[in-house]
Amino acid sequence: MALPLPSTTSRFPLSPPLFSTRTSRLTIVSAITSEKKSRRKKKQKPQPDSDDEQPSSSSTPSYQSISALSAAEKGLRFAFMEELMERARNRDSAGVADAIYDMVAAGLSPGPRTFHGLVVSHSLNGDIEGAMRSFRRELSAGLQPLHETFVALIRLFGSKGYATRGMEVLAAMEKLKYDIRMAWHILVEELISNNYLKEANVVFLKGAQGGIRATDELYDRMIEEDCKAGDHSNALTISYEMEAAGRMATTFHYNCLLSVQATCGTPEVALATFENMEYSGFDSMKPDTESYNWVIEAYTRAETYDRVQDVVELVGMMLEHHKRLQPNARTYALLVECYTKYSLVNEAMRHFRALKRIPGGINVLYNEGNFGDPLSLYLRSLCLEGRIPELLEALEAMSNDGQPIAPRAMIVNRKYRTLVSSWIEPLQEEADPGFEIDYIARYIEEGGLTGERKRWVPRRGKEPLNPDALGFEYSCPMETSFKQRCLEESRTYYLKILKTLRNEGPSILGDVSNTDIIRVVERLRKLITVPIRKAVRQPKAASKMLVSELREELEGQGLPTDGNRTVLYQRVQKARRINRSRGRPLWVPPIEEKEEEVDEYLEELISRIKLQDGNTEFWRSRFMGEGTNGNTEKEIETEDEDDDIKALNNEDDDATEEEDEDTEEKEVEEDDLDTEAEAEIVEEADESQMVGKEKDDVGGGPPQEMIGLQLLKDWDESPSSKKSSKKLSRVYENDDDEDWFPEDTIEAFKELSNRGYFKPSDMYTIADAWGWTWEKELKCRKPEKWSQEWEIDLSIKIMHKVIELGGTPTIGDCAMIVRAAIRAPLASAFPVILQTTHSLGYVLGSPLYDEVISLCLDLGESDAAVAVVADMETNGIKVTDEILDRVLSTKRGDQSTRGPEIEL
Repeated sequence: MALPLPSTTSRFPLSPPLFSTRTSRLTIVSAITSEKKSRRKKKQKPQPDSDDEQPSSSSTPSYQSISALSAAEKGLRFAFMEELMERARNRDSAGVADAIYDMVAAGLSPGPRTFHGLVVSHSLNGDIEGAMRSFRRELSAGLQPLHETFVALIRLFGSKGYATRGMEVLAAMEKLKYDIRMAWHILVEELISNNYLKEANVVFLKGAQGGIRATDELYDRMIEEDCKAGDHSNALTISYEMEAAGRMATTFHYNCLLSVQATCGTPEVALATFENMEYSGFDSMKPDTESYNWVIEAYTRAETYDRVQDVVELVGMMLEHHKRLQPNARTYALLVECYTKYSLVNEAMRHFRALKRIPGGINVLYNEGNFGDPLSLYLRSLCLEGRIPELLEALEAMSNDGQPIAPRAMIVNRKYRTLVSSWIEPLQEEADPGFEIDYIARYIEEGGLTGERKRWVPRRGKEPLNPDALGFEYSCPMETSFKQRCLEESRTYYLKILKTLRNEGPSILGDVSNTDIIRVVERLRKLITVPIRKAVRQPKAASKMLVSELREELEGQGLPTDGNRTVLYQRVQKARRINRSRGRPLWVPPIEEKEEEVDEYLEELISRIKLQDGNTEFWRSRFMGEGTNGNTEKEIETEDEDDDIKALNNEDDDATEEEDEDTEEKEVEEDDLDTEAEAEIVEEADESQMVGKEKDDVGGGPPQEMIGLQLLKDWDESPSSKKSSKKLSRVYENDDDEDWFPEDTIEAFKELSNRGYFKPSDMYTIADAWGWTWEKELKCRKPEKWSQEWEIDLSIKIMHKVIELGGTPTIGDCAMIVRAAIRAPLASAFPVILQTTHSLGYVLGSPLYDEVISLCLDLGESDAAVAVVADMETNGIKVTDEILDRVLSTKRGDQSTRGPEIEL
């Protein structure tokens, strides 16, 4: 049944190009109508004038003969139609035409179904002209086409993108009183399926504005396809038409609109749509995970100012609805991209650990290299921050998901070191591969003379690094060394320990004396105030040096040491001027670092202090006043001990002033505390542990309070709260109970909880809401102490993992790791490092090989020396006769020491 029209005019008016010029449309419609009337007249029998008049038997055939003829005709027509439709399904247009000719020869007139088969055969072949000839032939025969015939033509026009001709067919159908709703649907769907979205929008909007109601599936598909193509205007118009037709927009439709708005570069537009969803009164319109993803993407990839705070607010809103929705791999990938972009490495690592637990999550983060390749930027940021265990963890996650490393992640700095070794001290120094380097030839090869070798200039603010910028590989920022990062993490950890001891009181250590408590505090303060970067040592003035000291400096640089003091003095001064002009560090006498003796008793006392970071149950009970220590202040220091603590504070301040300027400006990311803030916290810890006459409470210092308690106290104590107190008195003046609200803070919160205003169960962290079971352990884990052996082991693992993922370390990486193993010294690492170096096709200089083999022999590791020599001979590297004789003699000596082997 056709839908009522809003006006007398047709929704799809006819236009001249559809039909032939010999027969107009009005003539066709009138011919079909007159043909119907003539057929009705032929079927009507003449009525006799009287009941007595009967038809003669000679002029009229008998009933039996008529039945026999009609049955035979029906059977013959059915046989022809069956053959005709079979050929039409097989797209045999010529066969269908032959069947029609056979029907005519047999005395059967073709009907509408016969011509329908002919039109369908041409339509299946995509022959528009053949289909139209068959259609005109049907009209010229005076037949009215079937509804299915019009649909076949519309499907054909839609597949070819002829939207105008399709609308003309719809107009013709409407003139013949056919239901055009299904045909309109088919035309729109065919246009969409064949990538004629612009024409589909025109046809759809013309029909929708004319009063035709589309199906829910068609509305959804039109909006989705428009949004995929970035046509926000048409998608919004179709959404309005859908709502006008009586169907409200759902989360799906809003997400489609957000997908377009997220890429327009103006996140405020996406936020406005998101707020319409969030504050609507319908559950079917509430934002889901994909809604949050689109808005986070809009803020993350905006080219304007820093958008981290906006993303954090969105994450907070998402946490509030954690029982209804949870983040997916795309959410974590976008958050890692955002935090990496704005150099918030700690937050990026948290969400990366959540992402790697989702199968295929690393591939989502890589995003086929689009949007700056977030995975490569994340790897690079870990290297710049010196977080090497996390870097190895990321590479292992890439290996598990089968994600190869991108070439831009292997960024070479100006000293030809990649993320494999650029974090090993000394930083920004080119490794010595054991042979001379022609720096001038390399400079010319890099385009230094032609100006192609650009110099990278860092951008201001917290904007992300752009490794694709010209000149980045020749002047990239300096990394944080792995050793420095370990010291920073250790300081942060012991700072947390000291704060916990201050807040919980001495009772957390157990039954210990005041002297032990003082020793623990001093030990923690000493661990906290260790300088992260040691000041650069300067050599002694040459005029104040003794002859022995002058000769030691010259000998250390490989210069002659003969002559009197004047000659030695001039030689030292000349060597220093040359080093300064070439940018080399001045020679200073080496200092043997003495290992500090560890007091096991103090370490055991410190280990009793347990951190509660991420322990929601602990802080929930503490917030409600449960589990507080009743005796938090104990006499741990006397008045005589105050002077010692002040002296220690002064020493800490002196140590802090000696630190490098870069270290003073660098923030401690874990607690956002710099060196001065740490000193203040140490002083506050001392004051909280000192027992003086000024303190009123006998039990001890207050426990650590949540932010709610602090705000409540500040509100009560502030003089500006008089108006608020008057308002409260007016609100509760009718309360019968005058003491309805306890003055004690803890009791007040308990009363709020009992009245239903506040529930302790509402206290949760992001780890609780999103199921990060691993974060609690990571936050409270004691950082591992740096060692040269650990650094070499990590570098070897990263080198092998990078090669496994398709990366190629440079020869500078290999030489740097070899030099680090020499400094350790670690003889067992030489065979592994050199075998990997040779497998990459690199050959180091002979002096470096000689140094490695000699060191192995000096350390008594003859097996390692033999393995190095064997690998060199396998790769065709010449071994000097002196080194070879020394290795063989050492090997014979080892065998003679062991004695003859006994054969069993």
